[in-house]
Amino acid sequence: MPIKIPNHLPAAATLEKENVFVMEEGRAYAQDIRPLRILLLNLMPTKIATETQLLRLLSNSPLQVEVDFLYTATYAPTNTPQEHLVKFYETFADVRHRKYDGMIITGAPVEQMPFEDVAYWDELCQIMAWSKKNVYSTLHICWGAQAGLHYHYGIPKHALPQKMFGVFAHTKNFTKQDKLFRGFDDVFYVPHSRHTEVRRCDIEKIPQLDILSESETSGVYAVADLKQRRFFITGHSEYDPLTLKGEYDRDAALGLPIAVPQNYYPGDDPGQTPMVLWRSSANLMFANWLNYYVYQETPYDLSVWEGNGSGPSGLDGDGI
Repeated sequence: MPIKIPNHLPAAATLEKENVFVMEEGRAYAQDIRPLRILLLNLMPTKIATETQLLRLLSNSPLQVEVDFLYTATYAPTNTPQEHLVKFYETFADVRHRKYDGMIITGAPVEQMPFEDVAYWDELCQIMAWSKKNVYSTLHICWGAQAGLHYHYGIPKHALPQKMFGVFAHTKNFTKQDKLFRGFDDVFYVPHSRHTEVRRCDIEKIPQLDILSESETSGVYAVADLKQRRFFITGHSEYDPLTLKGEYDRDAALGLPIAVPQNYYPGDDPGQTPMVLWRSSANLMFANWLNYYVYQETPYDLSVWEGNGSGPSGLDGDGI
C-alpha cells in the first residue's frame, strides 16, 4: 500500500526512483479507505533529507499513511528553504485541534544543551502534553527520545566522554512480549550519532517504563511505557547509507575532533563504501509500530476518541 503525501513534495521524486509506492493527495482522495494519520514533528536541520528517510520507512507496509509535517513556531529553521516550510509544514497552532493515530518526534542537534535552554523547549512540552489526549501512539527518536523521557518521567541525559558514533549490535529484551521487535533477529544493528545518553539505572527507577532493547556498546536503545503508547528510540534506524559518512566528512573538514564511525566502513577505512547493516531491521521496526501499535489499536473514527482510557489499550487520560 502507498504512503500519501502532499502534492509535489520533493521527497516524492527520490522515493519513486527507489520504487517506493507513494500516492499524492488527489489520487488518495478517490479511495474509500481511511488512511492512518501521522504527524511528523521534524526538528532536524536537514528537514528534506529527514522527511525522505522517514517516509521511506513509513511506506513499507500494507497500510495507507497520511503524513502532516510540523515545525516549531518558536525557532525559525535556517537550513530549509522558507518556501518549503510554507508549502508543506504547519505549526502547532494549525494542528492542535486535530487528532492523530500516530506521531513521530525526530532528533535535533541540541543534545549538548540543557533541555530548558533549547529555544523551542516550552513549545515542545506543549506538544508532548497535547499528544497525551490527541495522539494514539508517539515514536520519539534520538534527542526526541531523551526529551520525551525527561518531560514525561524526569529522566536525565548524561554527557559521554566521546561521541557515540557508528553502527552497533543490539539485542531485544527476550523477557518482554512486545510487538515492536517481533520478527527481529537475536542480534540486529542500528546507527547512533550522539554526544549524550540515557542510562538503564535511571530508567529502572520508573516503574511505568520497560527497556525493550539495548546494546553492550551504545547502551539503552528502545524504551516503552507500560501501556505502549509512547516509544523512545535512542538511535537512528532511519538513516540513509551515507548519512554517517556525511556527518564524518563535515566534521573532519571543519577540523573537529571526530573519530571514524565504528563498524561502518570496511576495515574502518573512510575511503571505502560504507556497509548497510540496519536496513531490514529499520523497515521491520517501523512496520511493526504502524501495524501493532497504531493500526490495530486506533479507533476508526478518531473524532469520537477522547483519549480518556476508553480505547482498547486502556489509555491514560492526562494532558491539557
